[in-house]
Amino acid sequence: MSEHREQLANDAVSAEDRSKWDRVRHRLRTDLGDAVYNSWFTRLELERIDGGAVHLTVPTKFLKSWVQSHYAPRIKARVASEFTKIERVVIDVRSPARKPRLREEGADQGETDALAERVIAPSLETAHEANGRRPVRPATLRHDADGFVGSPLDRRLCFSTFLVGPSNQLAYAAACRVAEARAGDLPMFNPLYAHAAVGLGKTHLLQALAHATNDNRRHTIYLTAERFMSGFVSSLSAQTSLVFKERLRGIDMLIIDDVQFLQGKSIQQEFCHTLNALIDAGRQVVVAADRPPSELDTLDERVLSRFKGGLCVDIGPLDEALRIKILTARITTAKESHPNFHVPPEVIAYVARTIVTNGRDLEGAVNRLLAHATLTGAPLTVDTAEAAIRDLVRTQDPKRVKIDDIQKLVASHYNISRADILSSRRTANVVRPRQIAMYLSKVLTLRSLPEIGRRFGGRDHTTVLHAVRKIEELVAKDKGLAEVIELLKRILSEQ
Repeated sequence: MSEHREQLANDAVSAEDRSKWDRVRHRLRTDLGDAVYNSWFTRLELERIDGGAVHLTVPTKFLKSWVQSHYAPRIKARVASEFTKIERVVIDVRSPARKPRLREEGADQGETDALAERVIAPSLETAHEANGRRPVRPATLRHDADGFVGSPLDRRLCFSTFLVGPSNQLAYAAACRVAEARAGDLPMFNPLYAHAAVGLGKTHLLQALAHATNDNRRHTIYLTAERFMSGFVSSLSAQTSLVFKERLRGIDMLIIDDVQFLQGKSIQQEFCHTLNALIDAGRQVVVAADRPPSELDTLDERVLSRFKGGLCVDIGPLDEALRIKILTARITTAKESHPNFHVPPEVIAYVARTIVTNGRDLEGAVNRLLAHATLTGAPLTVDTAEAAIRDLVRTQDPKRVKIDDIQKLVASHYNISRADILSSRRTANVVRPRQIAMYLSKVLTLRSLPEIGRRFGGRDHTTVLHAVRKIEELVAKDKGLAEVIELLKRILSEQ
């Protein structure tokens, strides 16, 4: 029946009128440019000409509202120049059964959908932070009613399996409070921003929240930053960006993981618009990253301002009691498939004292103990455990040095101000300390050259690279400067 209606609609427009409509489209493209035309007009179709009115259709209400608000007079003028005796232009939302022709793009809607599916369809992620747990079976995908694809969710990463200790208690309580809210309630913490180093449970907590809210019939989408970026880019390629935006803005809760990986000016702008639209509409936003908002140097300042306006919770290092709980839980899981696997309490205590980094290393320790027990058949002792986990034992990670601290220390040492280092002054007493500060920022932090340049008064990355190479050359020749830099390194690492 829908095919019959579509055929009737096509038959209602003569070949001559379609030719006129194609000229209208061509003139609109010429007037507005390719970028504007491709964003708003490629799916504007001629439906019929009836009683002095040209009837046009678009696929969504949002597109209808936008085109009518911003381009109606221009469309009417171009239609009137081609169609005589036309008094008005009517724009309606077409039936979902109708497919836009996409003649200019040389593809039908099926090809467009296939392109979007190839780019957006997920490659299943094989590892998630989960209090140290790595999923070993395929994760499930979340689709909304329109087929929008979210990032994979692992059903095991739920609140009941999240182990709580002093380091993550506040983050856990905040996530539970968000999960308990009912649809329509104004969010108490918006956005909720959680940050932690690798392997401390950020992803476990976010996926638990996604499961809980979806189970409570709240429309929640969980996305990694990579999935958000690929979804947005593919929607532009498939000319479905409006649908992408509408679907994100129509949900009850948006959860974004690893937001530190968001890149690209247009992508960050779109994320900012989505963030603003959801928060202003009273919808919940939850975000996770590996550092606090103040250290996300690559993100747009407007996005950071929104993050800082919500609740920011830190998931800290695992204390020994929590490490024992994690080890015990992993061993219990391993016993389900290996009933004879037994780890004495003193071995668990030894591993908990020795592996102090993160949950992933704790799981690695359990895997090594399991391999030793099943392959050798010998009972586990502290001595055998020490040999089994030797490769996981590392010295304590060095303190994370901040660029601000480097700038302050170098400025103090050379009796200038931090403002001098950030300024455009080119005097010798400022240039050399500035180069030293850039050099220390490169060797003591994980920041990229462009990031360092931005933190030094918005300088180009080539300036930073020149400074690094210059100091390297001087250190090789000037023993006094080498000693000063080593002293500065030691002070920064001990602060």
